[in-house]
Amino acid sequence: MWLLPWICNALSCGWRKFILFPGVVEMRVAIVLLFSILVFSDAALAARCLFVSSYHRGYAWSDGVERGVRKVLDGKCELRQLDMDTKRNKSEEYIRNKALEVKHLIDSWKPDVVIAADDNAAKYVIVPYYRDSNIPFVFCGINWSVDEYGFPYKNVTGMVEVAPVRQLFENIETIRTKIHRIVYIGADTLTEKKNFARFSKVADKYNYQIRKELVSSTAEWLAVFKNAQSSDVVVLGSNSGIPDWDAESVKRYVKTHIKTLVITNHEWMMPYAIFGMTKIPDEQGEWAALSALKILEGLKPSAIAIVPNRKWDMYINKSLLKVTTITMPETLLLKSKLIGNEE
Repeated sequence: MWLLPWICNALSCGWRKFILFPGVVEMRVAIVLLFSILVFSDAALAARCLFVSSYHRGYAWSDGVERGVRKVLDGKCELRQLDMDTKRNKSEEYIRNKALEVKHLIDSWKPDVVIAADDNAAKYVIVPYYRDSNIPFVFCGINWSVDEYGFPYKNVTGMVEVAPVRQLFENIETIRTKIHRIVYIGADTLTEKKNFARFSKVADKYNYQIRKELVSSTAEWLAVFKNAQSSDVVVLGSNSGIPDWDAESVKRYVKTHIKTLVITNHEWMMPYAIFGMTKIPDEQGEWAALSALKILEGLKPSAIAIVPNRKWDMYINKSLLKVTTITMPETLLLKSKLIGNEE
């Protein structure tokens, strides 16, 4: 900004000087253009974007959403982030106090747009405090449906997180021809209860019997996993919410005890599963950030449709596959990303 005094002096020159000195008009135009660039650049960076994550850094899903947000917004606005950390701290009192902390930051800092990732930011921040307010919100990572939150509001839009459950079941029927009993294993969290409900709904259409095992410790998870090997298929929900999770010891245990087809829709659970169709968290963050930029440009949130995610990856864990008697169809081998080859 050291150029501003010089630019102002130059712009204050009378028109007579530009008539007397050839080329000065061109210089003045160039100065005006430079000045405009500086002003608009500062204006863009003056916009305030707040990213509220329901969970914590180090959780693979949240890290992916954050990557997507920062990829789009870095350098486009002043970006601040607040992590509610409600995956590891699940008490109602903690979550409500954290939501009040978010509200205080919004009310004091006055962001131009807020990106709210995952269910708890929606349930505990947007719904009670900012329904139809003047502050625009873009949510992402809300599991399956927004009906329970009453979205859309006039100031709220977003991307719903939908797992490819039907597609996952379609593919496992090419791996195992007779499927009757399925066990769903996950952490004892709100998200996993919602995920199981959706798996159960789709399983009913296939006439599968499915039961859930939601646990709070690694020891419980290992015991349930071992017992579930007598079923036709095991579905691994997320381990996030199990505070004492030990990835290496779980990997060793799974490799020793796995017998049946184990599947997942979470990329970070693939070290413990044979086949997976997984959502891509970066897609959620990128879409939310691009929508935030449109809002900063003047588009109303109500003009942006709520959409589901549209992308997923397919994985096969060859190190676990080879210790079972399961045969993977060539079509899936060709379409999937192969992991565990080094073992």
